[in-house]
Amino acid sequence: MKSKKFLSVSMLTRIGILSALAFVVMYFEFPLPIAPPFYKLDFSEVIVLIGGFALGPLAAVLIETLKIVLNIIFTGTQTSFVGEIANLVIGLSFVLPAVWMYQRHKTFKTAILGMIVGTISLTMVGTAMNYFILLPAYSFFYKLPLETIIAMGAAINSNINSTLTFVILATAPFNLIKGVLSSIVVALVYKRVSPIIKEKNG
Repeated sequence: MKSKKFLSVSMLTRIGILSALAFVVMYFEFPLPIAPPFYKLDFSEVIVLIGGFALGPLAAVLIETLKIVLNIIFTGTQTSFVGEIANLVIGLSFVLPAVWMYQRHKTFKTAILGMIVGTISLTMVGTAMNYFILLPAYSFFYKLPLETIIAMGAAINSNINSTLTFVILATAPFNLIKGVLSSIVVALVYKRVSPIIKEKNG
């Protein structure tokens, strides 16, 4: 019964609409002064979070995935999908802990706690993915030596002098701010969307 309910036309329509909206929001991005300009913040995870709260963790996975797929379709990939897959994992590392915790106990307090846990997860996973995968991938596909990327970080923070200090002093703070700001936006609109969330989860 749950499977049939999830696969209903109404549910799939909501997922499709939220995915498209998240994709559009991705275009409204901006850099932060604490990180090199190729790190840009957007609020698409706000849409994924709200969708996950309203429709459950599987819906959150589908919305996040479809958002990335739409981005590939309309803008292509310059990293042979390495960057897109990594961004998918990083996005889910933020959204899924929050949605999973909320589904277990649907209160505002739990939603906030879940987003705190999600922000910590985002920061840790995002930092690790950048260190082991994304920065080497960008270096390879864009023909940029890692030293050049590190120098871009050093231009902002003189304490950055290696890949490790780059991800600790630039990547980690960037992801932390992204998680905090996205969580604040969700918290601000929670009261407006909570009746819908409670109704959809019954």
